[in-house]
Amino acid sequence: MPTMLLVLGLLICLVTSIDAQVGVCYGRNGDGLPSEQDVVSLYRNSGITKMRIYDPDQATLQALKGTNIELIIGVPNDALQSLNDQGTANTWVSNNIVNYPDVNFKYIAVGNEVDPNNGDAQYVNFVLPAMRNVQNAISAAGLGNQIKVSTATYSGLLGSSSPPSDGAFKANVVGYIQPIISFLDENNSPMLANVYSYFANPGSNLPYALFTASGTVVTDTNGLQYSNLFDAVLDAHYAAQARLGGGNLKIVVSESGWPSAGDPLATPENAGTYYRNLIGHVSGTTGTPLKPGSSIETYLFAMFDENKKTGAESEQHFGIFSLDQQNKYQLSFN
Repeated sequence: MPTMLLVLGLLICLVTSIDAQVGVCYGRNGDGLPSEQDVVSLYRNSGITKMRIYDPDQATLQALKGTNIELIIGVPNDALQSLNDQGTANTWVSNNIVNYPDVNFKYIAVGNEVDPNNGDAQYVNFVLPAMRNVQNAISAAGLGNQIKVSTATYSGLLGSSSPPSDGAFKANVVGYIQPIISFLDENNSPMLANVYSYFANPGSNLPYALFTASGTVVTDTNGLQYSNLFDAVLDAHYAAQARLGGGNLKIVVSESGWPSAGDPLATPENAGTYYRNLIGHVSGTTGTPLKPGSSIETYLFAMFDENKKTGAESEQHFGIFSLDQQNKYQLSFN
């Protein structure tokens, strides 16, 4: 009997650790969304134990009280400059973190996809100072070991990503990202990275992008073999970090998803296949070819379609639940 109980306990721990790898991003840039309380209930009823939000929405934080859902809370890009003032950062942390002791904060994403080469270039010089000030405020509140301060990057910062071992940041990105890598390493915090197979030329080999390839598709010059595009893009990020001294810096995939409309490849069938296979892949213990056996904490994008998003039409169709709270692809989180 003691042996059976020990085995049962180990199995429970394994299942818990696997389930805990998958979260879902909760964006609110759409009409007709359920109330914040209903959304949190949907997370709980669906067995989703991790959430990412993009700003300190007070109604969402209130709804999360006592749920133990692990949370990534975001600092919007247009708030970065204000947090370059330590007093303002202290107030932000007090109002949105310290005032919610019953919310299970895990990461603070200070900025999202800030890029020297696009419309967010105006925020580049504000990201690291804001991260430092938020870190100072978190530490002063005695939460430095509980909550990790990071920023969310994306594959657009890479100048080379194929093969994965050639992964490198663009030349004019290095001066921006290298100090951030050093900051994260010093504070034992992970890099957050948005990783999308959908935006990485999936049309050239759709099975490779959807995790349905029958075998190796890419053999890297270092001998590592890749059967899916997600691992290849993620390992390119790891290689790029390593070139700048971040070889031991863990990456949390803060977004990954596939749209269901707005593009010939954006179909409900492809989206469902991608989400189901992504969950299965990151819930295992295989890691990536470059990081075998490592966990891949991943947040699916997104909870609902967001019809107010700008850009390509496909941007509005990443939801995995319908507005009436039905699981569009019958995804299993537990």
